[in-house]
Amino acid sequence: MPAIRLPYALTSPLRTPRLVLRAMTSADVDDLHAYQSRDDVCEFLVYEPRSPDEVAAKVAVWAAALALRKDGDFWELAITRAADPGRVIGDLYFSIAGVADAAGEIGWALHPDFTGHGYMTEAAGAILSFAFDTLGLHRVRAVLDPRNQSSVALCRRLGMREEARFLEDVWFIGAWGDTAIYAILDREWRERVGSAAASASGLT
Repeated sequence: MPAIRLPYALTSPLRTPRLVLRAMTSADVDDLHAYQSRDDVCEFLVYEPRSPDEVAAKVAVWAAALALRKDGDFWELAITRAADPGRVIGDLYFSIAGVADAAGEIGWALHPDFTGHGYMTEAAGAILSFAFDTLGLHRVRAVLDPRNQSSVALCRRLGMREEARFLEDVWFIGAWGDTAIYAILDREWRERVGSAAASASGLT
């Protein structure tokens, strides 16, 4: 069995050049509700627009989910800008999809006011680096609605490939929907990061 490094507890935020990915707190409810209540945000997600009470109930669960030990354990992290750490602009989901298979899963949502700046690419890239370099996972997947072209484009920017598409396999908001699976392997991620570093240093 692959030797992945679990358990792992979130004791401090994950940081990127522009972002801070941290555990949720009750103070984040209003910021989260500002976009999780929007039809345009929820159109391709697995939940319908949420009320403030529904968001608060979710945050209470997410704030306590800090340890990754076994299949199904997850983080739901608040995405904030380092220059404005008090405001949540999105959230990022990461879970252990299978300990025996060294597999993880990633998902995301971003306030529409903050799209087009590369924030989610930066945040998701940090999680992929964590999954492969810190936890030692072999594969990370994203499960999404293939109509969600923004998420499809994000997967491709991250180097994830479409591995499967299931037709009308989910019933959601009164209609059948499709599911797409995108994924990337640890060696593919490292090659991608290495190529980017070499390009930035002028070696290619």
